[in-house]
Amino acid sequence: MHFHGIIWRPPYEAGSLLLQATAGCTHHACKFCTLYEDLPFRFRMSPLEEVEADLQEAQLWGTDPMAMLSARLQGLPRAERVRRVFLVGANPFVMLPKRLEEIAGLIRQYLPTVESIGCFARVTDVGLKSGEELRRLRALGYDGLTVGVETGDGEALAFMNKGYQPRDIVEQAGRLDEAGISYSFFYLAGISGAGRGTEGALRSAEIFNQTHPKRVGSSMLTIFPNSELYREIQAGRWKEESELEKLEELKTLIGHLEIPVRFETDGASNLLHIRGTLPEDRDLLTARLERLMAGTSEEELRAYRVSLKHL
Repeated sequence: MHFHGIIWRPPYEAGSLLLQATAGCTHHACKFCTLYEDLPFRFRMSPLEEVEADLQEAQLWGTDPMAMLSARLQGLPRAERVRRVFLVGANPFVMLPKRLEEIAGLIRQYLPTVESIGCFARVTDVGLKSGEELRRLRALGYDGLTVGVETGDGEALAFMNKGYQPRDIVEQAGRLDEAGISYSFFYLAGISGAGRGTEGALRSAEIFNQTHPKRVGSSMLTIFPNSELYREIQAGRWKEESELEKLEELKTLIGHLEIPVRFETDGASNLLHIRGTLPEDRDLLTARLERLMAGTSEEELRAYRVSLKHL
């Protein structure tokens, strides 16, 4: 398989076949992000020859007698039919519809059991496509996109150079709804900065309540020395939320989301992993956060944050 750099996928895509369609990020300007610093380029589309070769390899896992024998001798589980493919890269959905259609065609050719294709997408990637193009992509299997909106706080989005504003989140999510393409949001607790966590959560809930994500997956802002945000802190232009403030922010967000949605805090940046469905699990999720806040000091929580060497 062809992979460049560290491969990122949402926790809930663990059962998907990972297929590299792009590497790097077209935006590559968010002040907090260091995820693609190991790449010698900013963004790269995988040649279709590489995509096809990887699909041929994946096809062999479940059909080639020698591959199946090798897996059995190694004690590996029997390969199951691939039901979902997740295209890796920061935002493969930025590609032109024609390229996305070509990739879908190759997937259908080599893995006909695949039912859906997912990937990361920026809010702006959706805006590059017409309604008809989005509907066509949905018909070809594109569904369950993961959109790293981070927050609905316009001040934070502008400071972090996200490249869009809250109104864009609502508009482009609505266009995905119209096309029948489901999506999940990534939320980043701590992005609003010290003293603004609750306000950021309230603004985010207001924006998210106008959309229909099937999941909100929350991570916690972790600042690494090679990030632009670290340099902003050193210059005195921004201050990080405390760990307890980040937890209070999550509690506020959970308390004000009115839409039916799955809420999860999976991933290494979260000390506490909570999962539930809103609104029915609101009290349960809130109680777990409150227990952590009451029983853990800021120093203990901070020790976990600084121990993270990479996400």
